[in-house]
Amino acid sequence: MLKSNTPAERLYNGMVKENPTFVLMLGMCPTLAVTTSAVNGLGMGLTTAVILMMSNMMISALRNIIPDKVRVPAYIVIVASFVTIVQFLLEGFIPSLYDALGIYIPLIVVNCIILGRAEAYASKNAVIPSIFDGIGMGLGFTIGLTCIGMVREILGAGQIFGFQVMPSSYEPLTIFILAPGAFFVLATLVAIMNKFKIGAGKPREDGSTCSKDACASCGNTACGGKMFKIGEE
Repeated sequence: MLKSNTPAERLYNGMVKENPTFVLMLGMCPTLAVTTSAVNGLGMGLTTAVILMMSNMMISALRNIIPDKVRVPAYIVIVASFVTIVQFLLEGFIPSLYDALGIYIPLIVVNCIILGRAEAYASKNAVIPSIFDGIGMGLGFTIGLTCIGMVREILGAGQIFGFQVMPSSYEPLTIFILAPGAFFVLATLVAIMNKFKIGAGKPREDGSTCSKDACASCGNTACGGKMFKIGEE
């Protein structure tokens, strides 16, 4: 088991255990709106990851200075500053991606992933773990958006990252590059991840499922807490 607050644990937590897209279901607005292609999903994910890492670092460094009563406005100002910088860089160096993402770049300021990590983690932990928490969550968000974009682009256009991968006889299912397709793909990928989720547990006699969080209070004495080794690291 990975030790708490280590770089590896923070990366694993963000990409797998608490993946923002497939587990926490956060940031659904850009997830559903910009993932019409894999490139858009990758670009939006990496943009958010950079802002998340930088804002986590700054908020953690200032956590003992920011007054508790104004912490949320302070977080928004910090995040907005980094969003503005990244927006100008995208407009200057990657104008095609800037045009594709459009209004969803400035809306990163109020993305619940960034504000949530600032409040739940960066404001309570040291700088280095907060940086890796931001990287992990950002990469998890990037993986989620890219996967959704890849599936939608393949089914809806027969392409992936702009390259034709389906035969010429393939008739694209255009619904997958429209709004309903985003919901279909997201639901399917979440269902697949839940099916193969690590540590999903085994069914008990009453039909419910064991889990590490519920094991300590479980009324089933037959297991004896051995399945999840309660009390052990």
